[in-house]
Amino acid sequence: MSVDPALLARHLRQQAELGGAELFLDRLEPDAIRSAVHGVPPSRAPAAVRERAATKEAPAGTAPVSLVSLGRQAAGCRLCRLHTSRTNVVFGEGDPEADLVVVGEAPGQEEDRTGRPFVGRAGRLLDLLLMSIGLPRQNVYICNVLKCRPPENRNPLPDEVGHCTSTFLHGQLESIAPRVLLAVGKFAAQVLCGSEESIGRLRGRVHAYRETPLVVSYHPAYLLRSPNMIRVAWQDLQLVRRTLDEQA
Repeated sequence: MSVDPALLARHLRQQAELGGAELFLDRLEPDAIRSAVHGVPPSRAPAAVRERAATKEAPAGTAPVSLVSLGRQAAGCRLCRLHTSRTNVVFGEGDPEADLVVVGEAPGQEEDRTGRPFVGRAGRLLDLLLMSIGLPRQNVYICNVLKCRPPENRNPLPDEVGHCTSTFLHGQLESIAPRVLLAVGKFAAQVLCGSEESIGRLRGRVHAYRETPLVVSYHPAYLLRSPNMIRVAWQDLQLVRRTLDEQA
């Protein structure tokens, strides 16, 4: 099915403004998806949603207050070498009461510059995948295993993963208490699954992270390099959707 990129871009913008969309990415050709990824800016969560974790009045121990504490701790973190080269800590953003949390691997150059997770082309593709199951970006919470960018986007080192996971990631997930988790990329999948298996072996079934259903898929940056795998990732998102519906 051929899709006019301009029409697709306009449709996505309209649906994002309306607060929801369902896109059938399995029917789109790779060129159309690539055009949309290049041309559609990632939808920013409304200020009230982005800032809820930092400003919402809530009793001690609830998700927003806990995220505030973790975020402040992350902003000044010096537990590993990455603090010496970072521009910004990329803690996470989105709805602190989200049903779905997306966990990636580590910030890239644009994320380090802006302090926001999953921006740029990979972020736009993630937005498309989320919208394909009716979840605008502002309705989920998005973060990475690492909160600081590794120099030159190298692979995370074991101690860096260990520090960020034990100090911040586990706390974020406990605080938000989502109904479902989506891990994108090798390091996120292996950390949350507690496995050293490849993405290809881990995807396609529901795992559990501390009793929370967990789905594994490919990182959007990988999908940009391998557009033929976008339909596979779309199938993983359908599994996320079914799992969310079952948890309702």
